[in-house]
Amino acid sequence: MQTLLRPFLDRWRLVALLASAAMLGVAHAFQTFGGMNPCELCLKQRTVYWVAIGVAAIAMVLVRLPGGPRWREASCWLLALIFLAGAGIAGYHAGVEWKWWPGPESCTGVGKVDMSALKDLLAGGPVKMPACDHPAWIFLGLSMGGWNTIASLVLTGLSAAAALGERRKA
Repeated sequence: MQTLLRPFLDRWRLVALLASAAMLGVAHAFQTFGGMNPCELCLKQRTVYWVAIGVAAIAMVLVRLPGGPRWREASCWLLALIFLAGAGIAGYHAGVEWKWWPGPESCTGVGKVDMSALKDLLAGGPVKMPACDHPAWIFLGLSMGGWNTIASLVLTGLSAAAALGERRKA
């Protein structure tokens, strides 16, 4: 297994960037072609992947500069932390969907609707986002938030493995 993963772990910053872009692509495909508009927590999950793309891209350049190789391990640990944060957000969202705990008031449909919100809507203002506590899609018993939790944990583990591999090289 280690031999199979080695080519990916040796180029982890690039793989993390591509994996993050793929996750965003899938999310946008569900939105565009599946008509599943993202809720507030869905968008927060996407933000994690945008951050990972930025960090991975910067790290790819940084490690090639003079003195840059010393940042190889640190960049992998930073990506592990970013993906771990993503797992936390996605896990929280999955818990909100399954009613294990309450979600943010702004996202679960429990907030009050006042006249100013109605006036804004009638004037062409923004429409209220979908509720976070209703899973838009379930596959094999897991919502998108649940699947994203698993994907984020896998990316966290691979980032940690890449960091440990960089340590052994040094």
